[in-house]
Amino acid sequence: MISRLLGLLGRRRNADTGDARADATASAAGGSAQELVKQGQAAYEGDDFDAAERLFRAAVAADPRSADAHMNLGNALNAKGRVVVAIESYERAVALDPEHASAHYNLGLALLDSGDIERVVRLFRTAVRLRDAFPQAWLGLGLAQEARGDFDAAIGSYGEAIRVKPTYAEAHSNLGLLYKQRGRLGEARESYDRALAIAPDDADIRLGLASLFQERGEIDAAISAYREALRLAPDHREGHGSMLFTLNYHPDMSAEDIFAAYRHYDARFGLPLRPAWRPPDNDRNPKRRLRVAYVSADFNHHPVRHFLEPLLAHHDKNAIEVWVYAELARDDAVTARYRRYVDQWVQTIGMSDEALAQRVRADRIDILVDLAGHTAHNRLGLFARKPCPVSVSWLGYGYTTGLSAVDYYLTDAASVPASGDALFAERPWRLATPGYAYRPAEGMGEVGPLPAVRRGCVTFGTLTRSVRINYRSIRVWSEILKRVEGARLVIDSRNYLDADMCTALGEKFAAHGIDRDRLELGGHTPPWDVLRGMDIGLDCFPHNSGTTLFESLYMGVPFITLAGRPSVGRLGS
Repeated sequence: MISRLLGLLGRRRNADTGDARADATASAAGGSAQELVKQGQAAYEGDDFDAAERLFRAAVAADPRSADAHMNLGNALNAKGRVVVAIESYERAVALDPEHASAHYNLGLALLDSGDIERVVRLFRTAVRLRDAFPQAWLGLGLAQEARGDFDAAIGSYGEAIRVKPTYAEAHSNLGLLYKQRGRLGEARESYDRALAIAPDDADIRLGLASLFQERGEIDAAISAYREALRLAPDHREGHGSMLFTLNYHPDMSAEDIFAAYRHYDARFGLPLRPAWRPPDNDRNPKRRLRVAYVSADFNHHPVRHFLEPLLAHHDKNAIEVWVYAELARDDAVTARYRRYVDQWVQTIGMSDEALAQRVRADRIDILVDLAGHTAHNRLGLFARKPCPVSVSWLGYGYTTGLSAVDYYLTDAASVPASGDALFAERPWRLATPGYAYRPAEGMGEVGPLPAVRRGCVTFGTLTRSVRINYRSIRVWSEILKRVEGARLVIDSRNYLDADMCTALGEKFAAHGIDRDRLELGGHTPPWDVLRGMDIGLDCFPHNSGTTLFESLYMGVPFITLAGRPSVGRLGS
């Protein structure tokens, strides 16, 4: 979460360089410290951070009690990536002047990575108490509240930022993103439209809108928005990855055309790093334990746990030394379980890809396992640098990374038959057994009696999100409903908590002659009773469902699937 928030907030550009007033201590010193601060601020705004640091240090030397000088020194250090010492400067500024709103704000920004989210909330609250007309601090408060799961409060804080500055595009955009995450998709669209009206050339806002289109299942609109954003910011690696993620869901693109886009990603972000690869110098003693490291942002209450936890729990510790590189902002009870399974746990938030690659080399990792692919907060920039002898992609994404730097894609023959090898940048490594072992969630309960006996009709169902439902699947499902007299279809996911989404989906089925009363649309968490109410599951295509298929089988619900593209189009197999 926090790494995303930092990207939205733009740490350096949103640093506040000080209140309009001058420190009394600076005036007492003849204004020399104040003048040095002004010169440093000019250098800072010109991106000359070395000169800014020298000038701010001179200001501190001229007047050690100038809160402005210490705070601006922190800004320069932060801009140079020296966050720890920047925090020391911010804390000194706050100690010297507890009423300095900008110092509290900048310290809150610098501490977003610290994990002490309660302190960050207090700092931003203090900043807006000291200066209500401080839209950046209201935005920061909303981000911190969102990070700790206080979503209603975050919506209120974003609203305060907009109240203070109605043309604050970032606040509208962040509000749109939060609305999207809360399933309020109509309000999300309104917020993004306002943000774009203010800042039509902001690539990050367009990326957010593209993500919203994807969430709504509007794949063509999403791809168009991604392409426009990448026209504005062609080197935005995460934006390219998000578009690749979305291409997998397109109902009409061929597997070859989709893979071509992944090859383009490698040409732009992978291959240029190849000249910097260094041969590994790992210990080649065959009697030592192999060091196997897993890289992910999902070492918490995430669906990945159902498949990753059994593996980590059953590693042979006599043969394997297990490491984790966790891009994780917030722990939970699942994180605590993961920690018990591993030998070494390394937090990676705030580390650049190059710094992390150096750490992996220094740790002498033998096999590095990517669990994220092109999902949020991935570290594919690490894998592109090839920091260890063997790298593998598995589990979290379902398709190739596109990086020729990654050696293997761990899979099975059902997901990736031999004919699919040419659609992967990695070499598919097929297990003789299925490529996943599933551990059920807690509290799922028992398999129920056949619903058709009780209802007198067949109930089909799917727990899929709207992004997987396209005109092809709607046409096929409608034909099934026509042929099975009295049958009903349950579609249940968070997307269908939105009334407008339900109406739009109902209209698509109506176009095929299916009355709305034959559809049961909603979103239940957990969905175990929904599954107990299904007779037969319907898998999506060309992008099959994932975890929900395992859940369906575990709850006694057989499903019908259609095998297509390797491997997201064959997960159901």
